[in-house]
Formats: sequence, structure tokens, C-alpha cells
Amino acid sequence: MNVKTPLLMATIAVGLTLALTAQAQDQRRGRPAMPSFEDLDLNADGGVTLDEITARTAARAEARFLETDTNGDGALSAEEILAQANERFADRMAKRIETQIENADTNGDGLLQQEELQAQAQERAEGHRGDRGARLFERFDANDDGELNAEEFAQANEAMRERGDRSEHRPRNQRGDH
Repeated sequence: MNVKTPLLMATIAVGLTLALTAQAQDQRRGRPAMPSFEDLDLNADGGVTLDEITARTAARAEARFLETDTNGDGALSAEEILAQANERFADRMAKRIETQIENADTNGDGLLQQEELQAQAQERAEGHRGDRGARLFERFDANDDGELNAEEFAQANEAMRERGDRSEHRPRNQRGDH
């Protein structure tokens, strides 16, 4: 295995993590940003009417349709819709990856080295949620010997499984997602 292989693997892992995170965040948001007052006040009279809101919504929907209808046949195929979704996803991912690099690139070379990724992961582990490993031991190391025996480990595993099962049945807005 050459020296570049671990870096490539770490970069792929970061990309996949960012992709899954972005997808989850987009699913939670679910709504586009609210347009500005000026965008809605189509006749610039200083007031927004329901007709103006409806007209703007219809115009945006038509523009999105025309943008997605790449062959101009007046109908959207699954391929056209998927291509549009992939393009939007790629744009969002590119921005997130750029931010990821900016946040973790401590030596300023515009690239992520394995050490930078490890340092960032360590910072997150010690972040607002605290060290997960330490919390696991605090909760399940019943005899306080600094080790989880098979029984303690099974209890921890069962508790995490139950927690996961409960979160699957709660609506998104009640999961504590931030």
C-alpha cells in the first residue's frame, strides 16, 4: 500500500459523510427560503397581495419546469428530473466540501491531509456533546473498573438499539435533530 492510499480513503470517507449529512439536512429542512418582500411586491406599490404571491409562485414553478425540461418537449422524464436533482445536489456538495476544506485545512495548502482530518474529528468528539466513549463508560461500566465486560457491553448495545428503534418511530421534528 503506497503513502497516498490512506489519504485517498480518508477523503472518500469525508465525501461520503458530507453527502449523507447534506442529504439528511436537506430532508429536515424541506422548505425553500422565504422570498424577500421586494421579490413578492411585483408591482412595487409597497404592498404584497395574495395575487402577487400566487403569480410569483407560478412564475418560479414555470421557470423550474422549463429549466428541468432540457429537451423542450413540454414534459418531464425521470431522466430530466434526476439530472436536475443531481445537479443541485452536486452544487450543494461542492459548497459543503469547500467549507469542509476551509475549516480543516490548518496548513493552508487547500488540501486535506490525514492529520488535519484526524484533528478535526478529535475536536468534534470533544465538542458540545462531550466524549461519547467516556459517556458510554460512565453509563454502562457498572463496576467502575474502566472496562466493559460482556454483560455491560450487551446492555450498552441493547440501549443503543432501543434508542435507535425509538427514533425511527418519532416524527422528524421530535427527534432532537438540530
